[in-house]
Amino acid sequence: MALNSLSLVQALLFLSLATSAFSTRPYKEGLTPYFYDYVCPQALPAIKRVVEAAVQQERRMGASLLRLHFHDCFVNGCDASILLDPTPTIDSEKLAVPNNNSARGFEVIDQIKAEVDKACGYSLVSCADILAVAARDSVVALGGPSWEVQLGRRDSTTASRTTANSDIPAPNMDLPALINTFQKQGLDTRDLVALSGAHTIGFAQCFTFRNRTYNDDNIATSFARSLRSLCPRTGEDGNLAGLDPSPAQFDALYFHNLLAQKGLLHSDQALYSGGSTDELVKTYSDDAEAFWDDFAKSMIKMGNIKPLIGNQGQIRSNCRRLN
Repeated sequence: MALNSLSLVQALLFLSLATSAFSTRPYKEGLTPYFYDYVCPQALPAIKRVVEAAVQQERRMGASLLRLHFHDCFVNGCDASILLDPTPTIDSEKLAVPNNNSARGFEVIDQIKAEVDKACGYSLVSCADILAVAARDSVVALGGPSWEVQLGRRDSTTASRTTANSDIPAPNMDLPALINTFQKQGLDTRDLVALSGAHTIGFAQCFTFRNRTYNDDNIATSFARSLRSLCPRTGEDGNLAGLDPSPAQFDALYFHNLLAQKGLLHSDQALYSGGSTDELVKTYSDDAEAFWDDFAKSMIKMGNIKPLIGNQGQIRSNCRRLN
C-alpha cells in the first residue's frame, strides 16, 4: 500500500515537473526540437504515420502540405493562421488569392490533429507545429532531406487575408520583388533560392503560368509549345503542369530546368535570368547535396518566423476554428 502510494506520488511529481517545463520553457528559451519529448513522445511518430499514408495515397499531397507551411509562415509568422475557416470575425487566409481554390491538404491536417490528440490523450500539440512537422515529413516521404524541426509554437487567434494577398510570393514576380518579399520575412537570397527549390515537387495550375507561356521571351520554345497544348489562351484554368519533370520526387531537376529556360512559373525562371542568384542556381544544379543542406537550413529558419510561444495564442483543439 505504502509502495503504491509512493509510486503514485512520484508519478504525479514527474507529471507536474514535465507540465511545468512544457509551459515555461518555450517562453524563456524559444523553440526547441525536444518540446514534446517528455510530455508526449508519441506526437511526432503519429504525425509521420498520417503524412506517409496521405502521400502514399496521393503523391501530390506531399507538395501541398509543404506549401501550407510556407504560406502560413509568410503571413504574420508560423502560427497556423492559414488553417482558420472564415467567420464573422476571421478574415480567412483560405480566401486570399494565393490560396483560394489552390491551397489544399486541410483534411490531412485534420486527420493528423485527431491522431495526435488521441496519441497524447488531449489537445497538446499545436496546429502550427503540426504544419511544420508535416512539411518535413512530406519532403522525406518524397525522397528529400530531413531536419530537426524546432517546436513549441502556439496557434494564432487571428488571420489576415489582406496580408496573405500582399506577403505570399506571387508566380509573376521578378527577382527584385522576390528578394524584397523574402527580406521582409528575414530571409536572404540563399534562402530564396533554396526554398524555391521546393518547386522540385508538385504542380501548378494553368492560370499561374499562362502569361509566361505566351509572353515571356526567356522560355525554351519547345517547352512553351508543350505547355500551350495544356494551357490555352482562355479557359482550362485548373489544368495542371508539373513544376519540374519529376513532380513526385524531391531532387534537383528544378534547377536543371532553370538552366534550360524551362522554369514553369515566371518567378521560377527569375532566379536564373542574369541576376544575382544565377550562380547559386548553377551550384544547386550541379550539387544536389548542397541544395538539400541549404534547403534544410532555410526550412528551419523559415519555421522560426515570429512564432507564438509561452502564453501567446492558444493550442487549438480544432485547427479550423478558435477554442
